[in-house]
Amino acid sequence: MSMMYIGALDDHLNDHGYIVPGLGDAGDAYFRHKIKELKIMSDKREDYLTWDEYFMGVAMMSGMRSKDPNTQVGCCIVSQDNKILSMGYNGFPKGCSDDEFPWAREGENPLETKYVYSTHSELNAILNYSGGSLAGAKLYVSLFPCNECAKAIIQSGIKEVIYDCDKYADTPSVMASKRMMDAAGVRYHQYHRSNREIKIKL
Repeated sequence: MSMMYIGALDDHLNDHGYIVPGLGDAGDAYFRHKIKELKIMSDKREDYLTWDEYFMGVAMMSGMRSKDPNTQVGCCIVSQDNKILSMGYNGFPKGCSDDEFPWAREGENPLETKYVYSTHSELNAILNYSGGSLAGAKLYVSLFPCNECAKAIIQSGIKEVIYDCDKYADTPSVMASKRMMDAAGVRYHQYHRSNREIKIKL
């Protein structure tokens, strides 16, 4: 069974936005849901990522590139107008094989541990940037910067650090880091997780 609606040329809309005289109640009933569909499709999405979610997500994704079996840290440097400038993750310098240099955290010989060879994500991101000055930029990182990375952050002109985890807050390295950033006027604050889950099929 098929239906056909016929109406005359209408000269205005009523208070509900329907054509008058139009197709009467039957026409209104049919077209009402079409109008709602068009409105939904024309409105912007409300569940889009915030800037903080976006940049911290990029930092965390960068950390997944790390070969370190114990700790994976990622970093994302962003301009004042929210453009990504550089990214980095913890690992060994160029030319130092991931298969030949040690990943151990402990050992009698310091030369057989990762600490004397690895470069942290923040320093990698700063060194990876080749666009000029980082003055005034923001740095998103999944783990609070150590004292050595804090020096590079300060010297590069970065003015704000947003970190996710601060599990080493009571260590001399992080305490020294915060002391230097406080003195240098570098702001830092912890990222507030939204607990949003995002699934990406790669």
